[in-house]
Amino acid sequence: MPIPTDYTSPARLSAKERTLSQLQKWIIDGTLQPGEKLNDSELSEALGVSRTPIREAFQLLEVQGLIETFPGKETRVTTLEKEDIIKLYAPLTALQALAAELAAANIQPEHIKQLRAINAGFGESVKKEQLYEAMELDEEFHETILHIANNQHISTFCSSLQMHIRRYKYIFFKRPNWESKAAAEDHEAIINALESRNAEEAARLMKHNLVRPLEHLDHML
Repeated sequence: MPIPTDYTSPARLSAKERTLSQLQKWIIDGTLQPGEKLNDSELSEALGVSRTPIREAFQLLEVQGLIETFPGKETRVTTLEKEDIIKLYAPLTALQALAAELAAANIQPEHIKQLRAINAGFGESVKKEQLYEAMELDEEFHETILHIANNQHISTFCSSLQMHIRRYKYIFFKRPNWESKAAAEDHEAIINALESRNAEEAARLMKHNLVRPLEHLDHML
């Protein structure tokens, strides 16, 4: 189980939180591959923590569906199944489109400025091949729209879905045919629709942006 040694540790976090955060990132970005067996002693040594935070993180990761634990046997990263991804994207797309529609009624000039700044950072990160950072900025763009929509129920459901979708999204970002320019243009079109308070167009454009990865699904999994 190859484990990186040059990772950046988040500041001001407990051992449990730091361990959970790092393992989530490694699972999402593919450092820990789908189906890979996890060794708590190796991870303990690599992360500089005792086995207790590792085991506590394992419990949370299993609840999140990112790992599978077989008592007395082994712990493995869960696999990625095409059918599951399609099932995840369908409700996420509907919820995000609804959020864009609601956000159009609440949008303010400072929101537009914020969204454009995030999208600029997104494009720059992809250009520099800072893939994990690009994914985080893409999520920040969508989460900002969720915040503007001001519906906690939509935000809660989207957060739960994103935990699993992140793993697939990272694979998508790594593909040589990743349409970074088109994605940034999608974002800009969404911003323009929100700025003009065109709720129907904002929802349509959001759906278009989110279903884009599914067009390439057969080539990736």
